[in-house]
Amino acid sequence: MKKLINSPETVVGDALLGMAAAHPELIQVHFDPDYITRAGAPVRGKVGLLSGGGSGHEPMHGGFVGYGMLDAACPGAVFTSPVPDQMLAATKAIDGGAGVLHIVKNYTGDVMNFEMAAELAQMEGIEVASVITNDDVAVKDSLYTAGRRGVGVTVLLEKICGGAAEAGLPLAEVTRIAQNVNAQGRSMGMALTSCAVPAAGKPTFEIGDDEMEIGIGIHGEPGRQRMKLQSAREITEMLASAILDDLPFNRGDQVLAFVNGMGGTPLIELYVVYNDLVKLCGDRGVTISRNLIGNYITSLEMAGCSITLLKLDDELTRFWDAPVHTPALRWGR
Repeated sequence: MKKLINSPETVVGDALLGMAAAHPELIQVHFDPDYITRAGAPVRGKVGLLSGGGSGHEPMHGGFVGYGMLDAACPGAVFTSPVPDQMLAATKAIDGGAGVLHIVKNYTGDVMNFEMAAELAQMEGIEVASVITNDDVAVKDSLYTAGRRGVGVTVLLEKICGGAAEAGLPLAEVTRIAQNVNAQGRSMGMALTSCAVPAAGKPTFEIGDDEMEIGIGIHGEPGRQRMKLQSAREITEMLASAILDDLPFNRGDQVLAFVNGMGGTPLIELYVVYNDLVKLCGDRGVTISRNLIGNYITSLEMAGCSITLLKLDDELTRFWDAPVHTPALRWGR
C-alpha cells in the first residue's frame, strides 16, 4: 500500500486541517467533535442542511459545504459513520431559526446515529427533519444496509435542496423537494480495482486483472456479479439499462446525468462513459438536459465509475441551476 499520508491514525484530522487552510473564505472546521460549517454559519432565517458519513468519499461531504449547498458536514473515520455528538454539535451550529434538514445515506450506522442526533436536537428546541437517500439499484440489501444503499443521488439532492434553502423555502418545502429528488433518481456503480483503507493496509477485496465487479457500493462492498472485463460501451449499457428500467424512465423524460468516478478513474474514461450514455439514453427517447461528470463521491483510490440519472421537472432544474460556491462545486457566483 502506497498512500500520501503521515499515519493511518491522523489521516482524517490532517485532511481536515488541509481543507481549513485551503478554503477559509468558504468553510470553518471544528474539532472535538469534528464537523465542518460554512463560513458565517448560522444563516438567520434559512433552513440549515446537514449531511455526513465516513471519510474516504471526498469531496463528499465536506467539499459540498458552502453557499447554495450544505451548511455543515460531519466526517467519520474512513468508511465509518460519524457519531451523534458530531451531528448534534453541527445541527446546533447551523440552526438559524428555520429548522435543520438531515440528509442521510441509507447505511445502518448513519441512519441510527442521525436519528439519535435528531432526537437530542429536538429536545433542545431545534426543529429537525430527515430524508434518507436509497437510490442504488444494484442490490436490495448489503453488508452495510437494510434496503438499497444511498449513493450518487445524495450529491444531487444536496445541491438541489441547497438551492431551495438559499431561496428561503421553509423546512417542509425543502424536505418535500429532497424526498422528490430521492424518488426520481437511480444509481448503479462498478469497479475495476479495489481500494485500500489506510488502517487495514491492504485491498478491501481481491479482483483479477481481467475482471470487474458490477454493482459495488462506495465502501467496496460486493455488488451483483463479478465478470470478465468488457468495453466501456458494454459496461455503460449494463449500468444504464438497470437504472432506466428501475424507475422506470420513459420516452420524453428530461434527466440530469451524473457520471461519477470512484477515485482512481481519469476524466478521459469518464467522458467515454458519458458519450456512450448519451447515445443509450437517446435510443430510449430520454434527453439529458443537465450533466455532472467527475470524481464527486469516491471510494478512496478505487478505479471504476457510477452512473446516476435524475428525472427533472421545472422546480428541480431551477434549483440545480441556482448559484453554488463550495470547495468542490461552483457555478453562477
